[in-house]
Amino acid sequence: MAGHEQDGGELEGTLVVVEKSGHAVAFHDVDDGTLLKRIELGEYPHEMVVDRARGLAYIGHYGVRMSGDVGAGGTRVFVVDVRARELVRTIDLDPFNRLHGIALDEQNRLYVLSEEKAVLVRIDDPAAEDAAPSAAVHTGGIKTHMVVTNREGSRAYVTGLLSHTVSRVDPHDGAAAPVVVSPGRLPESCALSGDEQDLYVGARQDKQLVRFDARTLKEKQRADVPGDPLRVYVVPGEDKLLTTDIENRTVTRYDADLVEERSIAFDGTPAGISFHPAAPTAFVTLLDVDTVAILDLKTFEITGTIATGSEPDVTALI
Repeated sequence: MAGHEQDGGELEGTLVVVEKSGHAVAFHDVDDGTLLKRIELGEYPHEMVVDRARGLAYIGHYGVRMSGDVGAGGTRVFVVDVRARELVRTIDLDPFNRLHGIALDEQNRLYVLSEEKAVLVRIDDPAAEDAAPSAAVHTGGIKTHMVVTNREGSRAYVTGLLSHTVSRVDPHDGAAAPVVVSPGRLPESCALSGDEQDLYVGARQDKQLVRFDARTLKEKQRADVPGDPLRVYVVPGEDKLLTTDIENRTVTRYDADLVEERSIAFDGTPAGISFHPAAPTAFVTLLDVDTVAILDLKTFEITGTIATGSEPDVTALI
């Protein structure tokens, strides 16, 4: 579909798309889907965050296609100027490798998770030309995959695929022991509520969503879900969750108490979700059909699609 109407107007801006198997980051006009530019990166880039000024994007070099694939993976963070649409530098974190989960706090400090080393690396000034690690902390998990931090960066939460754990760590105190609990089998993604009081985790093999007290990691609630909750997101400004279910090819909305509200099916496999900064709109990557679907969060209907390169994984609207 070309052109996308939301609240009586066309969407505007540039959608930045990480192409996992395209080994690139691409820039598309969000209104008509036109490819504006494509920058080649290393093999299999995965997660991405964009700074508060919407000027720089940081993309982790995972270096293998899937979490089950063997290999040392990558050790670099790609720094992309999203306005100039240029790769401006890389930050080498060797010996920390298989870089996957990545986060920014409100001071634009960058947190990068090494899946192989189970270490969270902090970079206090990632925009600097000589950016380098400022600190690193052990996470208490094994095969650590995703990370989310609170806004001030005092708490980070890390999922461990093989330890079947979620950890709360202090990224600024390597002597502080992680708090580690098990939400169930294969916990891959996690998300903080808007007030940062609750942490939501998807246990993929148990087909469950789990709600924890974000400070203590004491379990508050658990609910069965229909399929495989690959990713869990909190809708900005709302007490709502979205999950991408790769078994049923759906995106489902839940309330804060994990009660299902709405669900929509796709022709492809939904993986990542990003949100429009102002409009009630989500961008859903469909890995196996090389498409980004545009989802109206009010009507829960698809209002448009954008054709992408191979295996779009993560997006951000600039």
